[in-house]
Amino acid sequence: MSSTLDNLNLMGTDQEDIIVNRCDLEVERNYQLIPSIICAMCCLFGIIYCFFGYRCFKAVMFLCGLMFGSIIIFLLCYKERVLDIQLSVEASAGIGLGIGILCGLVTMLVRSVGLFMIGLVLGLLVATVTLIVMEQFYHPHTIWIPVGLLIGVGMLFAVLTLQWQKLFTIISTAVFGGAIITMTVDYFIELFLLAQYVYERLKISPSLPICWYSWVILGIWPVLSMLGILVQWKLTAEGYSHTEVIISKRQKRVQLMRIRQQEAKKRQRASQTEGTYRRKPYPVKRYTGDILSPSYIQSIRDRQTATSMSSLNTNIHTIVDLDYECGSTVPLTASNPVVMA
Repeated sequence: MSSTLDNLNLMGTDQEDIIVNRCDLEVERNYQLIPSIICAMCCLFGIIYCFFGYRCFKAVMFLCGLMFGSIIIFLLCYKERVLDIQLSVEASAGIGLGIGILCGLVTMLVRSVGLFMIGLVLGLLVATVTLIVMEQFYHPHTIWIPVGLLIGVGMLFAVLTLQWQKLFTIISTAVFGGAIITMTVDYFIELFLLAQYVYERLKISPSLPICWYSWVILGIWPVLSMLGILVQWKLTAEGYSHTEVIISKRQKRVQLMRIRQQEAKKRQRASQTEGTYRRKPYPVKRYTGDILSPSYIQSIRDRQTATSMSSLNTNIHTIVDLDYECGSTVPLTASNPVVMA
């Protein structure tokens, strides 16, 4: 099919004046190994995006920055000449992947940048759908119409995502995941003919009308998007909030900092009062006899001994006096003569 389009371009015929049905053209399905593996991996990431996007918040922000940065840098390096050198596909892919990893790290670590990028991607997808629908009624003749539409709608949804984070993050991940799955199905069915048509709408270049099965493939996108929003809102994202996780981590850090500050203050106070203030020892518990000193007890004992000695001397003197008053003055050895009658 691509060879047929190239022949039409080589003949110099205006494509707008030729009505060709793409369904009549045979698609050569020559699948290659590396693009097929890449598309299969993208399909897996699309499923995770569509149904588990908000649950894997950090991973989604990293992948969003990675894809956005890699695609932009790859197109700039491959389509444009860098320092008057036309880079190959491998070199352009390597440069795009390296810068995409840096963009992914920035969007993952800085939450506001990641949310802005998620909203911007949603706006770009909505603007692309608007251009596809517009093409069925009006064909723009200036490049500024798609450029202005992409920038305006992208910035609008980026601001809305920063305002209502959870709602628009769920919508953005579901829509973006559905778009990735749609593009992989387009590759395995018609080798990116639908993707080529969308790219031509962005460049406002004339193209052939797409076939009916291309519209069927395109219809997979809104169906998957609505299904992904419903599954995330009712199942995977219910009861989960990225702000609560971040706040809890901050609270733990604040509590640890407060504990460390309190310990540092206690150590500082202890070091300051160690040289000037000496803590009094705990008072020893005393009982009723412990209050009298040993010297006082000994003096009491001496007084009692002296008092007992004095009282003993007084009693001896009293006994002697009584004996002296009541006794005879005659010596006990003298004997009076007995007068015999």
